[in-house]
Amino acid sequence: MSNAKVNKQQERRDAAREQARKLREAQQRREKRNRLLIIAGVVVFIAIVAAALFAIINSRNADPLEGVDSQPAGAIESGAIQVGADGVGSVSEGAPVVDVYLDYLCTHCWTFENVNEGVLEELAANGEATVNYHPIAYISGSDFNVRGASALAEVATQSPEHFGEFNNQLFAAQPEGGATPLSNEQIADAAREVGVPEEVIETFDDVRYSDWVQGATEQARRDEIGGTPTVLIDGEPFTGWQQPGGLAQAVTDAGA
Repeated sequence: MSNAKVNKQQERRDAAREQARKLREAQQRREKRNRLLIIAGVVVFIAIVAAALFAIINSRNADPLEGVDSQPAGAIESGAIQVGADGVGSVSEGAPVVDVYLDYLCTHCWTFENVNEGVLEELAANGEATVNYHPIAYISGSDFNVRGASALAEVATQSPEHFGEFNNQLFAAQPEGGATPLSNEQIADAAREVGVPEEVIETFDDVRYSDWVQGATEQARRDEIGGTPTVLIDGEPFTGWQQPGGLAQAVTDAGA
């Protein structure tokens, strides 16, 4: 075999080896690039998941009433409107604290008000208790509980002397047994019944305290309030409100 043929064969083998080398290097580069892309994708995915988890945890830990712009007079951190000896926004020094959670769509709340009408107002006015009213919206099916609670907040802010009576009237205006949604006009009529000024009533339709009501409702859930009505006397559940005079006596005993 001539040297020329040998050289050509060697050149072809060398070219084939060079081509194979280039293919291997190209494959290695692709594999490296793919690994980097996978790693980058995993890092981005982990970052997204971490951010989502942080947002969820942060939202769960956040105060549900934080950032609510419109809060009524007398509002406190627990989502209640506080009433004491000097009316809305005051406390009765040294007296027991009564928390009452009410939903205007709750039939048992209607019964509570029917049995205890005026009791809480009298206890607060006499300085025998600080009463924290929690108008919340646990029951679905109608937004009356939100509209009613917002109207109550409006009265607390603009016509506080009618606060207690208006709360009672929102139940009294419902038929026997309660749990009956009132229209905006019926809410307005309930306010007129207890003497709320017309210029205050005209603001009800704005429902400007709806965010506060929703925040107060979420706060009640976080505080593990299982349903309405719930009555706490100095933080302890009281269930004897069904008996006429039972609530007043329990508060008197707590203050003794």
